[in-house]
Amino acid sequence: MQNWQRRILLFVLGGMLVASGMAGASSTEVSGPAPDFTLVDRSGQPVSLSELKGQVVLINFWATWCGPCRKEMPLLEQLYSRYEALGFTLLGVNVEEGDVNAEAFLAETPVSFPILFDPENRVSKLYDVSAMPSTVLVDRQGNMRFLHHGYQDGYENIYQDQIRQLVRERG
Repeated sequence: MQNWQRRILLFVLGGMLVASGMAGASSTEVSGPAPDFTLVDRSGQPVSLSELKGQVVLINFWATWCGPCRKEMPLLEQLYSRYEALGFTLLGVNVEEGDVNAEAFLAETPVSFPILFDPENRVSKLYDVSAMPSTVLVDRQGNMRFLHHGYQDGYENIYQDQIRQLVRERG
């Protein structure tokens, strides 16, 4: 088994454990600068985290083979729509090697927030993604504030509370 195949298998197994309730999803307060990165979006344009300084940014690492990721996507779209006007943005970072599966999924489940592609898992490694989905909330100053591994029903309410907290903060 090649290294990339092992990585996918671990992500799938981790997602299955979280979805089945055998492994708890976790939420943690964190601190420190969010590592900067640049990835291309669906139209091939580069998007850099540093360009978004001054906004609250939710970075969601996801894949189409991850059931909880698929379930969470429409809920993320609702959050994006609700808080975008308040200086909030959301970056969906797809971690699959190609974009074909992501594009097919997004045709069925459209979103208006930027979808970025990390086919070599460079940014996933930078953020030490160990479960799918993984979500990081970054404040207006570019600091990581909250980290979520996995997804369980109701997490969108926690995200909403944290987004509200960060949007209210003025740097």
